[in-house]
Amino acid sequence: MTDVLRLTASQMAAIVAHARACKPEEACGILAGNQLPAGVRTVEQVYLMENAEHSSTFYLMDSQEQFKVFDQMNQMGFDPVAIFHSHPHSPAYPSGVDLELAFYPDSLYLIVSLADEEPVARVFSIVDQNIVEAELQTS
Repeated sequence: MTDVLRLTASQMAAIVAHARACKPEEACGILAGNQLPAGVRTVEQVYLMENAEHSSTFYLMDSQEQFKVFDQMNQMGFDPVAIFHSHPHSPAYPSGVDLELAFYPDSLYLIVSLADEEPVARVFSIVDQNIVEAELQTS
């Protein structure tokens, strides 16, 4: 069974705009929503976060900002269905650093590559450093 991440076109546009605004640093954020049967995760809220490391090769969310977001998600009854970040100069595929920093095995990981003129977005499940590509649906 393949996991599925569903976003609206406007949610995806906001993520890409955030990635472009942060370039040459990696952008990051949290996608909150609901997990439906059969591994389908629907995004209800996009949280654009600051990369506390201001790095072009990895991201780290500010712990206080992250705590506030998780508190808001909890109040709204949402789960963190995916973590997103950008790769300003490399493909939309998890790097070695991404594998080391994949702390949420129940979440998917959306990566937006800005290496080419047109952004490329792909989503993955990362559990115990095992990478499985999931399906990305935008509507």
